[in-house]
Amino acid sequence: MLPLVRNNSPYTVIVLLIFTLIVKLQALGSPMVPFVPEQHVLFQTVINILNYVLRGNAFAYTMLGAVMIFAQALYLNSIFVNSKLAGKPNYTTAFLYIVFTSIMPEFTYFSEILLLNWCVIGGIGLLIGFHQTNKPRMHVFNTGFVFSIAALLHFQSVAYFIVLFAALLLLRSFNPGEWAVAVVGYLTPIYLYTGTLFLFDKLDTMQYMLQLGISLPGNIKDPLFVFGTITGILVLFVMGIYALQDWLVRGGVYIRRMWTTIATTFLLSIVVAISTDISKKSIWLVVMPAIALVVTPALMVEKTKWFSNFAFYFSLLLLVFCQLTVN
Repeated sequence: MLPLVRNNSPYTVIVLLIFTLIVKLQALGSPMVPFVPEQHVLFQTVINILNYVLRGNAFAYTMLGAVMIFAQALYLNSIFVNSKLAGKPNYTTAFLYIVFTSIMPEFTYFSEILLLNWCVIGGIGLLIGFHQTNKPRMHVFNTGFVFSIAALLHFQSVAYFIVLFAALLLLRSFNPGEWAVAVVGYLTPIYLYTGTLFLFDKLDTMQYMLQLGISLPGNIKDPLFVFGTITGILVLFVMGIYALQDWLVRGGVYIRRMWTTIATTFLLSIVVAISTDISKKSIWLVVMPAIALVVTPALMVEKTKWFSNFAFYFSLLLLVFCQLTVN
């Protein structure tokens, strides 16, 4: 199957769709309607719109979540290919993202975090395209706009404001105008959102969004699942970094800086996850795009076939382990 996902054939998309539905059976077999906090007006509006079509059906919402995961996988894959980070066009990144988002059912259920991940993936695509754009100020404005929407969906995502300026330092020559545009782009959704809340006399809901802190588990309920999953992902992550070294040596300066931007996004995603209430397990979904990108080189090594084959089958073994041990 590894040659199939390393292929650029359109038939691979069909195979990945079938694969997605199979690995999402655990979530589809126990569907759930999304939980909507009363103070989260933006997400509440999205759910109200969707209810006109889905009528509050749990299976429909879970299936929508699975389809969105598949769409995000293809989107992330296109970012990897179009940015020419390394290697030939293939669907390896999409495969890995589907695998990593299937290690627990919470990642598949339709939620604010699933919507937030669109902003994270879209933000990564915009960030690593800074040096390629012909309209830099529009590009920077759009990036700030996307990360601001992420913060409106989930307040802890304000941390991504840091990676916006990190990318400006790494991928653009210093231009005060572009930095000002980044700030304006970030503030625009907040201004529009606040103004809308004021018009509907719901401005007091803003105070419930401003929640920030450190949330670490006091005791681990499923130690086998937790330690096994973390160990498995770390093994793949290290293999990805090892395989990436060769690409970084052969790549140009901007390739190395783009990977630095991805690494910064990964670290900030961990900060976002840790600063979120521990009961919201789906928040770790925001870490998966960066992990999928970093692990991709491990499956694309051509000189040492055993290395890429081991990474591929180990990722499948990790998926099976997680689905058998998750509570």
